[in-house]
Amino acid sequence: MGKFRSVLAAGMLLPALFVFTQKPASADEGMWLPSLIGERIDDMQEKGFRLGAEDIYSINQASLKDAVVLFGRGCTGEIISPEGLLLTNHHCGYAQIQKHSSVEHDYLRDGFWAMTRDEELPNEGLTVSFLERMDDVTGRILEGCTQSMTERQRDSVIKANSEIIIGEATAGGKGLRATVEAMYYGNQYFLFLYREYSDIRLVGAPPSSIGKFGGDTDNWIWPRHTGDFSIFRIYADKENNPAPYSPDNVPYSPRKFFRISLDGVHDGDFTFIYGFPGSTREYIMSEEVRYISEISDPMKIALRTQRLGIQKKYMDMSQDIRIRYSSKNANVANAWKKWQGESGGIRRLGTVRAKQEYERRFSEWAEGTEYENVISSLDSLYGELEPYKYASECYAESTGTVELCNFAWKIAGMAASAYEDTSGKSQFPAELAKAARDFYQDYYLPVDRESFVSVMNSFARDMDGKSEPEYFRECIARYGSVENWADSLFHNSIFTDSTTVLSLEAADTAVVRKDPAFAFAAGFRKWHDSEILPACRRLDGEIRLMYRKYMRGQMEFEPERDFYPDANLTLRVAYGKVCGYSPANGILYEPVSTLEGIMEKDNPEIYDYNIPQRLRDIHAGKDYGRWAVTDANGNSTVPVCFLATNHTSGGNSGSPVINADGNLIGINFDRVWEGTMSDIVFDPDYCRNISLDIRYVLFIIDKVAGAGHLLDEMVLVE
Repeated sequence: MGKFRSVLAAGMLLPALFVFTQKPASADEGMWLPSLIGERIDDMQEKGFRLGAEDIYSINQASLKDAVVLFGRGCTGEIISPEGLLLTNHHCGYAQIQKHSSVEHDYLRDGFWAMTRDEELPNEGLTVSFLERMDDVTGRILEGCTQSMTERQRDSVIKANSEIIIGEATAGGKGLRATVEAMYYGNQYFLFLYREYSDIRLVGAPPSSIGKFGGDTDNWIWPRHTGDFSIFRIYADKENNPAPYSPDNVPYSPRKFFRISLDGVHDGDFTFIYGFPGSTREYIMSEEVRYISEISDPMKIALRTQRLGIQKKYMDMSQDIRIRYSSKNANVANAWKKWQGESGGIRRLGTVRAKQEYERRFSEWAEGTEYENVISSLDSLYGELEPYKYASECYAESTGTVELCNFAWKIAGMAASAYEDTSGKSQFPAELAKAARDFYQDYYLPVDRESFVSVMNSFARDMDGKSEPEYFRECIARYGSVENWADSLFHNSIFTDSTTVLSLEAADTAVVRKDPAFAFAAGFRKWHDSEILPACRRLDGEIRLMYRKYMRGQMEFEPERDFYPDANLTLRVAYGKVCGYSPANGILYEPVSTLEGIMEKDNPEIYDYNIPQRLRDIHAGKDYGRWAVTDANGNSTVPVCFLATNHTSGGNSGSPVINADGNLIGINFDRVWEGTMSDIVFDPDYCRNISLDIRYVLFIIDKVAGAGHLLDEMVLVE
């Protein structure tokens, strides 16, 4: 989306009202808006795509967009049968699998397969959303905005206009919801209209020894051999409309579902990803990149390293603790490892220096224009923001991670919502019991206490000489050490005992607010929310305003450059090809992995590499059935994963990987470690997405799980 033109009226530039166009890119970088894909279809077809723009996105006929869903609020999924069968990643469905697991029925360890529809498991709170349409509403959103307005006044007008547009779009429709999203830092706005379904049932999941094979050791690393998939089914009422869970609901009948290709992938094949990338910041300036790579990432990595080590120690001791902390541990580890690759990639590419040089040239060009002070203003604002930003992130990664104290804060909030029952007795909301059950089900005090000591000692070191909460200084003075503080807090808090918490009544509000766990949460929140957060918000707002101008300036400075909007969890198209890469001198990675790699890593003594015996037996007997392929050495094996050059981000987890004919060939689930800086800077030599070969999914369903009835629903194409 390179060129734009301003619209002039009455001698005044209308506020950020532009027409953006797309043109071919030289590399495979880019996350393109599907409603404008017609402007890129020639480039896609030149690279091998054999369908048209209407096949990708259409509001007049069924198109591929109708087979793609936002899974929950942070992943992607795809429909693969006329009966609402849905594929996503194992890690996207992990929380649901965990909730259904227990020591007696450990679906994380053993996997789960519904052999009949009656055995499919409902998932409270889980939704999937189909995009009905997206519309450019820039003109309507900015109606009433003037250049003389303050940013707060402008935001107020935009909010009011958005509410009107959203109300009109969702009027009278079952399950409709809508959002208005800013693109290019508020230079353009789009309406996204979704239809949301809430009766989503778990159908199948491989054991974690397949679905999470390699664990955190292999996370972000190639070669990869993770069977990262899970299967759900969407249910609807008898008119195919969204409806709450009911035994009377029926499988959803989709407008479109993916046919599944059995042809496999080969080096150089066209690939196309359709999904909901979460967040990228491709156009930020050098000062923010420097802060991320040299200050923020290293601090957060160090704090999470401590927590991960503590969690692992206790998880290795007990199956029960492992189940409780599996999802938490995976969430902590995911960003921890990603940040390591991100900061390393930024340094390797010299991104800070490159952006500084770009900003120098931009400033020379901008002399005498409305953009001449943009770079100096941003430099100044970032210098003012940095200490506040650091304090906020340190707070979030240390004090904000103490589980017991966060729970105490939540219960105190419920106490504020106490009400009188019919007898006049004060009662907590009914949600308290559920909140308590959910918390204690996945809580183990020794983990939390040891983490408290570790992160609070780090907080003392990291914030030494900087702004510290008065509450923190008082506690250190009172107890003499963090260790003594922890002993007192965890010994005296009522929140360490589930029975006491479940017996609380509204009359106990004062007890809750005097509790040391609540005092901890309240003391740090007061400091953060009164001293740190206001400054962050003020400066972030000023920076965002300046970026709106900087974005326009960049487009005028480089009118021939491709500018795609940063990811913001809205539906995007990314395309490229199957391709390996060289991470270091003398190393060349092939773009495919196979079952042989799993067997090379298999080790019953290591949890992350201990595969099911069933898979060992299948390999020993070469019992691969129709899923067998011949590798480069002439051996019979099964394909597992492959690399491609598609530009992806968080949120693309679970995205369908599509071939030149529009058929499903894989499920996206990761990026290579050396390319995780692609949220900030895309390097075509290193940036690769990792996808699960759809044939491995089918192989696991058929030969390992014995759930061939699911294959009968699908349309397989050779």
